[in-house]
Amino acid sequence: MRTSLLSYVQSNLNTRTLSRLRRNHGLEHATLHVLAERYPRQSFAGHSNPDGFWLIGNLPAEAVQSAVEEGLRRLKNGERRLAVHPNCGTNLVVAGTIAGLAGASAMFGVGKRWQDKLERLPLAAALATFGLILAQPLAIHLQEKVTTSGEPGNLEIVEVIPSQQGRFRAYRIVTIG
Repeated sequence: MRTSLLSYVQSNLNTRTLSRLRRNHGLEHATLHVLAERYPRQSFAGHSNPDGFWLIGNLPAEAVQSAVEEGLRRLKNGERRLAVHPNCGTNLVVAGTIAGLAGASAMFGVGKRWQDKLERLPLAAALATFGLILAQPLAIHLQEKVTTSGEPGNLEIVEVIPSQQGRFRAYRIVTIG
């Protein structure tokens, strides 16, 4: 059963749409790594889809263009680790889910009185913390195998489109391949 589920998931990760999404997600992360190297005290965020990704951050357009190009070049040169990022949403979802389930499991068998639940709060906090510790390597593994790809293949950058609303600056990176 496990082998067939794993085979099913792996075969679907290679569909055109999911492959593009995973490769764009890897390029988004590679770009964020490059920007973090160049601008260590600045915050950035991104969001990927099959047609490219959004990059959010107060940066000049030339810096974004250069970082996207370098990220793609480095991925194509084999730096696959750039596709995995410690602040990825995958990590947050995995950590939140495991911590929430671990904390909630401490409440099984507790009566309806709030005093009984309050007595279990230290156990719930300990289990949630343990869940967060366990989630870190699992989330990284999930990024590497499912939500991103460090192999860009024939991915190409088509355009970097700046957008600004007041002080809020974002860039739409369009890709093909």
